[in-house]
Amino acid sequence: MEAPISSKIITHAFYRRWGKRALDLVFSIFGLVVLSPVLLLIAFLVCFLLGSPVLFRQQRPGLDCKPFVIYKFRTMNDCRDQDGRLLPDSERLSRFGRFLRLSSLDELPELYNVLKGEMSLVGPRPLLMEYLTRYTKSQARRHEVRPGITGWAQVNGRQNIKFSKRLEYDTRYVDNLNLRLDIKILYYTVLSVFTGEGVLSGQDVREVDDLDVIEYRYSRKDKNIGGGGKY
Repeated sequence: MEAPISSKIITHAFYRRWGKRALDLVFSIFGLVVLSPVLLLIAFLVCFLLGSPVLFRQQRPGLDCKPFVIYKFRTMNDCRDQDGRLLPDSERLSRFGRFLRLSSLDELPELYNVLKGEMSLVGPRPLLMEYLTRYTKSQARRHEVRPGITGWAQVNGRQNIKFSKRLEYDTRYVDNLNLRLDIKILYYTVLSVFTGEGVLSGQDVREVDDLDVIEYRYSRKDKNIGGGGKY
């Protein structure tokens, strides 16, 4: 005789299939409406202090590795050296841009990505397309769910931990995804935003890149290394 399926398993399956997306829709619509004055103010300040474009756009891998365009507020200027090459991120990051990163306000446009169904409020952070070829089979499982504005790795060290450890946290989240965990992550995310814990606004990501992805990008002479993102 087969063992009965527990209500806990059914609840988690329901949340994963339908509930999580419903929660994303409610909160993204609510957030975009309520925060619209803040979004407009930040957009004006970015345009005035850093110039246009106001939004930083970059292709990232999403659910099942399907590419999408992520939106953030711009935090860096376009200063270049005598040869026309962009200066290092740390030299192009303005004081205002640093504030946006420390407060995570630069992430607010990602609510639009959530509304479109390309991202979730909670999930593995969407990294760069170049990472896809560097994952192990286990690490690649992070793309079995939608990427998130915040995630398990972000409340467990954020930028202070190595890339490989972040990916380990991501796959752990995929295996344990449920409503209670998402609420826990959102709660700790709010705390970290107010304290600025784990945010290194001028970080050289090569210091924590134990997957050698950034060096790989340099070898390809990618002119958008760092791209204005945190990761």
